[in-house]
Amino acid sequence: MNKIEVLNKEIGFYRYNKDDYISLTDIAKFKNPEDPRFVVINWLRNRNTVEFLGIWEKIHNPDFNRVGFDTVRLSAGLHPAERLVKLNKIAIQQMKLLSEDKNLKQLTDAGRIARL
Repeated sequence: MNKIEVLNKEIGFYRYNKDDYISLTDIAKFKNPEDPRFVVINWLRNRNTVEFLGIWEKIHNPDFNRVGFDTVRLSAGLHPAERLVKLNKIAIQQMKLLSEDKNLKQLTDAGRIARL
């Protein structure tokens, strides 16, 4: 494995089919030098990371198992559309509560809501 120096630390990389791949473990050592595996584990659990890996696989892997990946993606957290629906419902509920609150009055000059 080849090495490069980044911020006075060595990061391993290797070349495969003219593409370079860097060591995630070496990068994780920046955050947790004694036990970098937890950094990598948490990164791989992140929904954004899982979505990114799925997109990368769709582009670069003609044998990518999309159905199998959906199971992994669903276990990683909510999809953006589902999160948007939940946030929208919460916003609507909060607006209803504010509009029903008789102790609130809108200030016309400042356009703000203030308690009387």
